[in-house]
Amino acid sequence: MAMRQTPLTCSGHTRPVVDLAFSGITPFGYFLISACKDGKPMLRQGDTGDWIGTFLGHKGAVWGATLNTDATKAATAAADFTAKVWDAVSGAEVLTLAHKHIVKSVHFTKDSNCLLTGGNDKVIRIYDLNQPEEAPQEIPGHTASIKRALWCHDDKHILSASEDRTVRLWDRNIPEAVKTLSFDTSVSSMEYLADGDVVLITYGKTIAFYNAHSLELIKTIVTPANIHSASLHPEKDFIVAGGDDFKLYKYDYGTSEELESYKGHFGPVHCVRFSPDGELYASGSEDGTLRLWQTAVGKTYGLWKCVLPEDLVSENPEPLYPVPAEIKA
Repeated sequence: MAMRQTPLTCSGHTRPVVDLAFSGITPFGYFLISACKDGKPMLRQGDTGDWIGTFLGHKGAVWGATLNTDATKAATAAADFTAKVWDAVSGAEVLTLAHKHIVKSVHFTKDSNCLLTGGNDKVIRIYDLNQPEEAPQEIPGHTASIKRALWCHDDKHILSASEDRTVRLWDRNIPEAVKTLSFDTSVSSMEYLADGDVVLITYGKTIAFYNAHSLELIKTIVTPANIHSASLHPEKDFIVAGGDDFKLYKYDYGTSEELESYKGHFGPVHCVRFSPDGELYASGSEDGTLRLWQTAVGKTYGLWKCVLPEDLVSENPEPLYPVPAEIKA
């Protein structure tokens, strides 16, 4: 009997979930932060989905959220024209960084000393969090809203994706793009995988992989529906993606073969991310929920426990399916 993918459902948000980010692996496990249009980003235990706390302070939809590597700091980007930095242990607000328009993206350097922001005013900003009173370094160049801005190459360069249908690679010390990729349609998401130096970009029905230094195309995968987000497994084994048709798709990275697809939500899937250990991936949707999915179905991990009915032991010695629980805030 084939094992069935059974997700953990994390409720608590009241509006669409539009961004997700995992921390690195810490002595206390790893953590997950979610950005939502309800203006209340939430922190959860990454492997179980258990709610830890809600960051209260924004006065508008939160479009972006991130954690630093050791999960001691969080940052959020919002429609109230601010980015905020939080103490992720206590939940206290540490800094409010005023912007001129809606902020869509936030990302810490590896040492957590600088924060990268981007948004509707088309300008990339670098804030020195040790000197927050100082004006940020500004990098103009995009001609439309910035959807995502990420550090790469040990924080020496920046990748940005914009509504102007370009992805640009910047040297943080030079206010001009080093390289530019142009597309026929707007880029819906971008992910950087430091191990392997790969950039994953989604646009329309395409998932594309590029070399992060040269921005040369490595390969593409064409999907059945418009994709809003995709994520590459830390060991480059699989890709997961979600979009307009409410489904989640899983592909083999090496062969590009579709391994499985299933209806994952009751609305479009806005964001998908693999956990840092690659054991699960999280998805966020228009339906207001996060769901956690096993990479290897049937494995005992987190709250998934493989159940083997006693009356079927003699007929089928393999676990049948994992049984999860719904996680509420």
